Amino acid sequence: MRSDKHVPYLFLAPALLGLVLFRLYPIFLALWESLFVTGFGPAGGRSFVGLENFQFLFEDFVFWRSVKATAILTIIINPVQIALALGLALLLQRKSRNIRLIRSLFLLPIGVALPIATVIWGLMLNPNQGLINGMLDVIGVSPQPFLTSEAQAIWAIVLIATWKGVAFWMLFLLAGLEDIPKSLYEAIRVDGANWFGRLRYVTMPLLRRTLLFVLVADTAANFVLIVPMIILTQGGPRQTTNVLMYEAYRSGFIFQDFGRSMAIVTLLTAITLAVIALQVLVLGDRRGQDK
Repeated sequence: MRSDKHVPYLFLAPALLGLVLFRLYPIFLALWESLFVTGFGPAGGRSFVGLENFQFLFEDFVFWRSVKATAILTIIINPVQIALALGLALLLQRKSRNIRLIRSLFLLPIGVALPIATVIWGLMLNPNQGLINGMLDVIGVSPQPFLTSEAQAIWAIVLIATWKGVAFWMLFLLAGLEDIPKSLYEAIRVDGANWFGRLRYVTMPLLRRTLLFVLVADTAANFVLIVPMIILTQGGPRQTTNVLMYEAYRSGFIFQDFGRSMAIVTLLTAITLAVIALQVLVLGDRRGQDK
């Protein structure tokens, strides 16, 4: 057994191989392809242009509109999803007779594929015959444009992504809550702490690692959110939902400008890593202070 010190690495090899093939290799491939431009016409072919694709991006107002749309979406959707996921986790942590049934109902969105959920929500948000406007009409509210409105389209995307994602992130937070020793709650309750005190001094400090993971994973997932844009908005109206991932898709698969598409993907990856690193740094410092 002493000679089998490499056995653990053999067990890790499939996961590491998958990480290299499906995560790291596409990143380096995107960076490499961003240095080329694809020719058009009968000649076709590729030409090495170095960093020209990035230079053109920085001078392109459409790219900066996509950066703005991505920033707005991220700033809105991340706090909304995490706050709702945490609230549901705290609610469903309580013991009751029908808690398993209630948990199952909240977990139903996980079983619905995002494209299917997007189509269903698209029908519900239809400004003419949608269910949502029908319900608003019952309470005397005038019909809303939703996905066809510059002001409301981004909120409609947030609604769709939140409905689909909150239950998934709630699972991680619920697992983190269940891992907190009940003896700590008993001790602080004896000291006279109310619910808010228990939340502040026990739940949140001990849940910080789980919250960090959820925040990082949710940020990465929302940066590459593209399905609702492809199916419902096509980046509109007036590019208000034309996030960077959709602009990369549009450049590559609609306009066949793969160099520009890969440059956008490379920059999006860099932005995502920078934001995640900042989140880890900030929350890591807080954990250090707690110690």
